[in-house]
Amino acid sequence: MAAVELILLQRVEKLGQMGDLVKVKPGYARNFLLPQGRAIRASKANIERFQAQRAQLEAQNLKRREEAERVAERVAGMSVIILRQAGEAGGLYGSVSSRDIADAASAAGLSINRQQVVLPHPIKTLGLTRVRVMLHPEVPIEITANIARSPEEAEKQARGEAVGLAAETPEALESDIAFFESAPQPDVP
Repeated sequence: MAAVELILLQRVEKLGQMGDLVKVKPGYARNFLLPQGRAIRASKANIERFQAQRAQLEAQNLKRREEAERVAERVAGMSVIILRQAGEAGGLYGSVSSRDIADAASAAGLSINRQQVVLPHPIKTLGLTRVRVMLHPEVPIEITANIARSPEEAEKQARGEAVGLAAETPEALESDIAFFESAPQPDVP
């Protein structure tokens, strides 16, 4: 397959800056860059149109970036609590996705959508997780997702206390082991 040549209309991580001519695979262009308005095809007419509008596009981008930086300063160190059911070992019955984090952040006052949440894989355990949020292609922030079974457990996790099996003392675990070792074993032929 031949690569598709595009003009970037905004910064795209690991690809380039606004105005760069890049060559990408057709699927990446067709399914991601073009539908989201992050790039246009690099035809002669589009290149001329981009050059004519470049100053206006850069001014709009600068305005959006400054606005995102103000929001980033205001919500620095934000933490959201997400309540989920989980087993004794801390494994969730299901997982926490970028949509869940975006919904929790929106409820806490930071209006973002799920595409802005950068989550390499769904969260499948209880605890505190650092999550990257892209307010603007050039303005990332980190928020803390506190995944817990109850509000009380979330408060303990936020204070740094261990919860679940990790909270049990070594003495309690040793007494459980001693109990099971002293129990009569069935005769197995």
